[in-house]
Amino acid sequence: VSNRRQVETFIAGATVAVGDWLQFDTSVSGALKVLTVIQAVNTVATGNPLVVGVCLGSAESDGSLTLGSKINVIVSGYAAVAAVDDGSVTAAGLPLVLDNTAGSAAGRAELQKAGALAPACGVTLSVPASNKAEVWVYKQF
Repeated sequence: VSNRRQVETFIAGATVAVGDWLQFDTSVSGALKVLTVIQAVNTVATGNPLVVGVCLGSAESDGSLTLGSKINVIVSGYAAVAAVDDGSVTAAGLPLVLDNTAGSAAGRAELQKAGALAPACGVTLSVPASNKAEVWVYKQF
């Protein structure tokens, strides 16, 4: 069987949920900035370049996804559940980015619009339902 995704373990800088798009947490110091992740914010008009991937789940024995927990993140490849904005993402095969054009919730990707400077973070593989879709996560690092 061919490997269809890459998963890395990070530390949660805040509570996250399975399917959330995550970004590096630049509020911590030093090398922790690339070990700690939080929900990706949708406040960058040109696209959020800090996006790492999609939360797969907890790496802790108790299943926690809270501050300080080890979490598994899909950094490239297939994600069965990823948070998307149903209002802007309406089909499979659409490029995704986290920016402020649709005003959706943190951790939820939107349709990449013309003018977004950050590269797409993934592409939809299914039509979204209830703000969730299958996606292909583009490797960012």
